[in-house]
Amino acid sequence: MNVDEDKQSDSDFDVVDPTQAEAVIEQKSLGERIRRLRMKRSMGLVELGKKTDLSASFLSQLETGRVVPTVRNLARIAMAFQKDLSYFFRDEAPITFRILRRQERVRLQRSTNANANFVTDSLSALISDGSMHPCIADFRASGEEITFQPRPFEGVEFTLVMEGRLTLVSENETRTLETGDVAWIDAVRRRRYTCEAGQTARAMFITRHRRN
Repeated sequence: MNVDEDKQSDSDFDVVDPTQAEAVIEQKSLGERIRRLRMKRSMGLVELGKKTDLSASFLSQLETGRVVPTVRNLARIAMAFQKDLSYFFRDEAPITFRILRRQERVRLQRSTNANANFVTDSLSALISDGSMHPCIADFRASGEEITFQPRPFEGVEFTLVMEGRLTLVSENETRTLETGDVAWIDAVRRRRYTCEAGQTARAMFITRHRRN
């Protein structure tokens, strides 16, 4: 299966597990953050409801986690407290140590087919500033070669081949990466990673975007 960023079929897109998306929302404790803001201002639910044009009962359900706020409603609440919308999603305190459990990883597959040949586990939840994006990619055995072609961007890309063998083609250069090999590449270059037909491989990709 060839993955071409310019000519992908309708079935070639990343699919996120809905239950994992819900877990991300729960981890941010949106309701608890709303409640803490309200209590800090000594504000009742009725008063907050008047400021946001939301009912007190609905706000109560938000705070207890029984419903998830829409972006529109969350923006209303943020404005009532003179906060930026990002307040509800940023880390509340600097984190110097963090663990992402295997079951918490966001898994993406390159189609809606459960037997997709190219699957990635995103590890970005560990990175607070969003400038670095690590992931583990599985190239699964197939009757055809499997190609991963990342989009160019301003920054760098590191690749560690954990299992198997990959062929890296970047412009006019071709390199074979064996198990344990690490590659560094300027990510503005067009590039692709290929696993031979019938073979499997696993690699860790770490991309770091250049800050302006």
